[in-house]
Amino acid sequence: MTLRLLNLSLFILFPIAWFAPMARAGLIKLWFFDLHELSVVSSLGTLWETDIFLALLVAFFALIAPMLKTGLLAAMHFELLGTNMLPALGILGKLAMADVFLIALYIVLAKGVGVGTVETGWGLYLFTFCVLLSLLLTEVTKRQLKDH
Repeated sequence: MTLRLLNLSLFILFPIAWFAPMARAGLIKLWFFDLHELSVVSSLGTLWETDIFLALLVAFFALIAPMLKTGLLAAMHFELLGTNMLPALGILGKLAMADVFLIALYIVLAKGVGVGTVETGWGLYLFTFCVLLSLLLTEVTKRQLKDH
């Protein structure tokens, strides 16, 4: 029951993380985004104007993969889906983690430029927490299914 509730909570937490500030720039705007504050949703809007392919890729990593994984795991928890989907859940979780890495890389690049300041926002921590929780829930589910 706890696994189900934790997993279902991700349907609420992920969208909050998408709109939450992941980074803030002081004194200047982020040079790769024309913003003072960066969130997943705002970065997708900016990317859509400049690089549609990259915007679609980030949308898949940040929005589609985590929600698809959460939905598939919920279907497994409620016994609507068989255990044959477990390998796909692992892959989807790793794809979502790639987005956290991408955002962290942008922050490191912006700090390396040395002009102004870039601070990590609470949204990056929330999004990272959601992805890690999702990975943990998948692993715990795998172990429980092996024990049965």
